[in-house]
Amino acid sequence: MQATTMIDLLFETSWEVCNKVGGIYAVLSTKAKTLQSTYKDQVIFIGPDLCCESPFFTESKSWLNDWLGQCNLPPGMTVRAGRWNVPGKPLALLINYNSLYVYKNELYGMMWREYGVDSLHGYGDYDESCIFSYGAGLVIESIVNYKKAQKVVAHFDEWTTGMGLLYVKNRLPQVATVFTTHATSIGRSICGNGKPLYDYMSGYNGDQMAGELNMESKHSLEKCAAHEADAFTTVSDVTARECEQLLEIRPMVTPNAFEQNYVPKGAKYTATRNASRKRLLEVASALIGEHFTNDAMLIATSGRCEMRNKGIDLYLDAMNVLRHMPENTLNRKVVAFILVPGWVNEARHDLKDAVNKGLAVGLFNPIITHTIHNEDSDAIYGKMNYLGFRNQAGEEVTVIYVPSYLNGDDGIFNMNYYDLLTGFDLSVFPSYYEPWGYTPLESVAMGVPTITTNLAGFGQWVEKNLGNNELKTGVKVIHRNDSNYDEALKQIVDTIIAIDAMSDRDHQKLRRAAKSTSKLATWEHFMPHYLHAYEIALEKALTRIK
Repeated sequence: MQATTMIDLLFETSWEVCNKVGGIYAVLSTKAKTLQSTYKDQVIFIGPDLCCESPFFTESKSWLNDWLGQCNLPPGMTVRAGRWNVPGKPLALLINYNSLYVYKNELYGMMWREYGVDSLHGYGDYDESCIFSYGAGLVIESIVNYKKAQKVVAHFDEWTTGMGLLYVKNRLPQVATVFTTHATSIGRSICGNGKPLYDYMSGYNGDQMAGELNMESKHSLEKCAAHEADAFTTVSDVTARECEQLLEIRPMVTPNAFEQNYVPKGAKYTATRNASRKRLLEVASALIGEHFTNDAMLIATSGRCEMRNKGIDLYLDAMNVLRHMPENTLNRKVVAFILVPGWVNEARHDLKDAVNKGLAVGLFNPIITHTIHNEDSDAIYGKMNYLGFRNQAGEEVTVIYVPSYLNGDDGIFNMNYYDLLTGFDLSVFPSYYEPWGYTPLESVAMGVPTITTNLAGFGQWVEKNLGNNELKTGVKVIHRNDSNYDEALKQIVDTIIAIDAMSDRDHQKLRRAAKSTSKLATWEHFMPHYLHAYEIALEKALTRIK
């Protein structure tokens, strides 16, 4: 992609650089290739060095090694230079920030005096996030001075990097700053505490809610970074409204995209899908003691373990309704998976043995694939038991909980998430709070039709740009609000029944429609929004130093 504005250096700082813990990792790792092709080796991603070997990072030689030789960082602070092992192989720096805690009080005092950031009530991950992002600010300052670069953009993601942005703003007025919130800390907290967000949005005051929900420090930092940044962005219209109300500033919308390099092509796709279905059916058969044939309807949900926000509660309720439908409502068996990491202990040895031997034996507790440390408090496991899921042989609907990260070494499936995803017939992500929604976008990219909601940024984008016709888009957008849970539940159930009734030919059309939709949501199409944000930020920085 041709850059419209020349940039000497572009930094992007996030806790999820080379650290696969959430959706922001997907944003940055898929965006990297397009950024690298636009600003070859002028893009530097900055992430935390978590003192372990990351499979996503490789130390290698570049001009950054010359800088490291004379970087003059604080005593004890170490930085590793290399490349991020994602398409594009961009430059990456991993910061060991542990030695910087001695500067915490001095840093917080400066942030209070200069910007009014209230760190007094910080707890949990607040200190670690702030110290890491302070380290990122030090690195950016050192590199800018070393290169004597003129046109520099420093992009920071989420409140966790806000203090780094403010440090750069204070020390390097010539550097253009961009701040992206992928979800406001207060909005997520409101939803996580079971409060209605949308019907009462206009009545919420962010500062007041921060006090009520014990979120003063995170909110203070996030709000200040949003106001001080030269360009403030978010990922969707639904989150832009949230920012305007709770942070009291309207952001630019820079939607997320997905890189097609992650999608297997041609014969490789067919082989991957066949291998995935085979393994999914083997696991289900071993657990339940029933031989599931290849015509079973495989359904998935995935994401973080946020029961209400991610709609996992609605997903489980929909499966519960389906399993109590009159006989012959469904044409084939439904096997529904919940691919949501929990506090996993290890792969079940009895299941591993049965799968390896190709046995359909029926195991004790056939609703879960791995043991977990907190059976008594795990929200998903608890709701499955509350609803009475027993996964007995002969049932029309089976629900299986997979509480492990799927990195290819979980001990049961031993396939990475994207490869396993290709084997499903449908995915369901009925989110209540979803600023963008990478999971449904990833799904359609893999040719798997999906159900999402109008409260997810991706769902809004589909409806706004392509309409709500799943036969043409491969995406069913159900409508959710604060008071229509039962209606949304019915929409999900009806959609699953309709897809189950499709012929193989029509289902193939649906899969092709899904892939076509994903190709309209690539970085090639969405990157211009980011480049425009960089232009605006650079213009403000130039005006500031004149």
